[in-house]
Amino acid sequence: MSDGGIRPGAAQDGPRSRRGAVPATRDRIPPNPFSRRTLLRGLSSPVGWIPGIFLVAIVGVLLLSSHFQNFGLGFFGPAWNPNPTDPSVATYGILYFVIGSAVTAGFALVLAMLLSLAIAISLVVFLPSPASRVLTSLTDLLAGIPSVVYGIWGYVILAPYFSKQLDPALSHALGWLPGFGGSPTEYAGGTGLILAIFILTIMVVPLTTALLRESLRAIPREQVESGLALGATRWEVLRRVQIPWARRSIPSAVLLGFGRAVGETVAVFMVIGNEVKLPTSLFSGSSTMATLMVGQFDSAFEYPDLLHALVEVALLLLAISLVVNLVGLRYFGSRGIVRVGVGP
Repeated sequence: MSDGGIRPGAAQDGPRSRRGAVPATRDRIPPNPFSRRTLLRGLSSPVGWIPGIFLVAIVGVLLLSSHFQNFGLGFFGPAWNPNPTDPSVATYGILYFVIGSAVTAGFALVLAMLLSLAIAISLVVFLPSPASRVLTSLTDLLAGIPSVVYGIWGYVILAPYFSKQLDPALSHALGWLPGFGGSPTEYAGGTGLILAIFILTIMVVPLTTALLRESLRAIPREQVESGLALGATRWEVLRRVQIPWARRSIPSAVLLGFGRAVGETVAVFMVIGNEVKLPTSLFSGSSTMATLMVGQFDSAFEYPDLLHALVEVALLLLAISLVVNLVGLRYFGSRGIVRVGVGP
């Protein structure tokens, strides 16, 4: 055959006319800057930055308002004495408030996780679908109740019951344990750490239950049916298949629940007793960082040094909440229910 014949691959040298072929760069039509898609993309970019801008603005305003007056080791000391008559001897140590926040949020989170795990397992595994849907809605409705309603309920209804019935019974039965050896004078009014822990537990349960419930529901149904088909009981499938898959969301539920509990203000302020001291038992009154800001808010505007201290407490509380929620969301997205169906 002569050299002027058609080569076998000559058809590939020409323009590609098949479907899916990529046109040459010189043939591409430039995007219309006035098209609807381009305009929406240009508008959505700055709108998406609005939450970040608000967060930076809040942190910046708090930093400027604090005047960096009390940041240091003394700020975490035990001496809290905002002396308005002689500001030169005033001290602003928040150690007792940090302890109160840690005790209330920590105990409430442990109780909430145990209760939430039991509720989530009941709703997803054992209850029939109609009952599960109704109880799921009721559990989610708890998150919509205002915190002041929880506070009024705790102060008016629960505090007298705790003072006359529950606190004496716990002190008598568990007085040999650390934290339960309170005297009758400590739980005379019913308010204190133990009532604040109880209220916080109820307020945290909807969030942690929702996370655990969705993680259990995200498990592939084939995994559960395979276990049942092999002769395992429902309890064995739960213990060997469902809980190992759902345990990935437990750390995120703990972190997000802690962020919810440590920042609660109004309800805790109404039932914790608001005493600035080191709590000797779970029956004694205490204060948290959030309740400190509520209790001193009115007088803070009359005394600039006290206002700067409260702003710094707000900065510390904001930093704790941001770190806890960011870590929880990151863990929740990478190892939680979002990827629970990928593999063990």
